[in-house]
Amino acid sequence: MSGSRQEEPVLHVDRIGKRYGSRAALHEVSFSAQAGELVAVIGPNGAGKTTLLSILAGVQRSSAGTVNRGARDIGWVPQQPAVYSKLSVSENLRLFARLEKVSDPEAVVTRMLDQTGLAERADERIDRLSGGNRQRVNVALGLLADPPVILLDEPSSSLDPGQRERLWQFIATLAARGASVVYSTHIVAEAERYADRVLVLDQGKLLFDGTPAELAREGAVAGDFEQAFVSFLRKREDS
Repeated sequence: MSGSRQEEPVLHVDRIGKRYGSRAALHEVSFSAQAGELVAVIGPNGAGKTTLLSILAGVQRSSAGTVNRGARDIGWVPQQPAVYSKLSVSENLRLFARLEKVSDPEAVVTRMLDQTGLAERADERIDRLSGGNRQRVNVALGLLADPPVILLDEPSSSLDPGQRERLWQFIATLAARGASVVYSTHIVAEAERYADRVLVLDQGKLLFDGTPAELAREGAVAGDFEQAFVSFLRKREDS
């Protein structure tokens, strides 16, 4: 989990909004994240989770609001791996390092292979890797520029339980080194287990910003975080 906190947030999001014609996908979403903090974004399908993260990553523009970090300061790991399946692990990393215009691509590739535990797989083609190792490559691509903020969209969605566990151990090391990690997940238990803070989105609105324990108390279902989350959403619908 997280280490020490800084007083000034590494990431500050102020009243981000997004409209598609007459439909509002996000309504003035604001939050901050500290160095070394793991922040989970959860909510029903269509809540705006991917839209929010893609705006923060600079993939699409917001209709309103500001982010205190430019896209080059933010590592983006989309749900679908953006890799070349016929190239090896190291060839993918080398290619994207050059696209990112890092000062020493070879040194960065070596560092990322070491950090992600992929050194022994460096010469293997992507299409021959397990799902867990492909996702490690996907995460590595988002870390090439050593960003202070890392965004992950459903990082464990295609992995089996063992692969998920290893991935989250790796993500936890990123936060321990001081990165601010913001991730979306539809596996609510991951928010309880791996997040310092939880953001709940529903229909583009930020309904909650607090710790997993605080969200469990809001849902008033003891011992079952997922049921507490569902209870929280139902209470908000009825209010």
